[in-house]
Order: sequence, then structure tokens, then C-alpha cells
Amino acid sequence: MDARLNLFASPLASKVFTHLTAAGKAVAGSALPAATQELVKIRASQINGCGFCTDMHTKDATAAGESATRLHLVAAWREATVFTAAERAALELTEQATRIADAAGGVSDEVWAKAAEHYDEEQLTALIGLIAVINAYNRVNVIVRQPAGDYVPGMFG
Repeated sequence: MDARLNLFASPLASKVFTHLTAAGKAVAGSALPAATQELVKIRASQINGCGFCTDMHTKDATAAGESATRLHLVAAWREATVFTAAERAALELTEQATRIADAAGGVSDEVWAKAAEHYDEEQLTALIGLIAVINAYNRVNVIVRQPAGDYVPGMFG
């Protein structure tokens, strides 16, 4: 399978992704726990059907020491006992924010309140920024049909 566009060779794509990458780095350096960040990126990527990002973030999480059990259960997190209450709140916020077009009211007050129980304002800001950035990357990769499976942790920086 080949991508519809070679984004890695495009000067314009490079300019666009420089800004997305900068936003992602700002979040990565925040107080939002690194494990939570990877879980959020994986869950949004699963929902959006982005194989490229799912591949990348499961491999990055593995390289960072995340357990195979937790990674295998991200898609079924509601039934899993391996996630903390804070991670569950982040995953629920991720789902509602990623599916915002499907939800009449966007993110519910209940889901926001659960997240706010576990994260301070800076962490919530990071969480929102992370959800926005991963959804942007997911959409680009799904649109161009970016092939998945060849990612090696660290290959982009």
C-alpha cells in the first residue's frame, strides 16, 4: 500500500507539520503524565482508524515501558481494570472530544468534571491540546492513507 501523497518529501507539509510538532512538544513537556499522553494518542488514533499513529504510539509506549496488557486493553478501557481513575477520565474525555461531531452537545459536563477531578488547569490544557494535535495528525494520515507498520521509536526526532 502506498500513500496518496508523499508528505515526507513535501516542503509545504514540512512547514505545516513543524507547527503541529511544536504544539505536540509543548504538551509533551507539560505536567500531564507521559503514560496518559500515550494512552490518549492511542485511543484517539484507534477511534479515527489511523493505523500509522496507532502503530507509532503503541511502539513509543512500549519503548517507554508501558505494559502489553494495558496497550491491548486501550480499545476496551471501560471494561479493563488496569487503568487508574485519572487515566479513565482522560480516555473518556478523549473519546468525547474525538467524536465531537457525533455528540449533540460536544463534551458533556459530567465528563469534563471527571477530568477536572484528576487534572489541574495546566494539565487539562495539555490534555485538550494533545487531543487536538493527535486528531489533526490522524486526519492527515487517514486522508492520505499513510501505511502503518514500519515505524521505529525515535525515527522522527
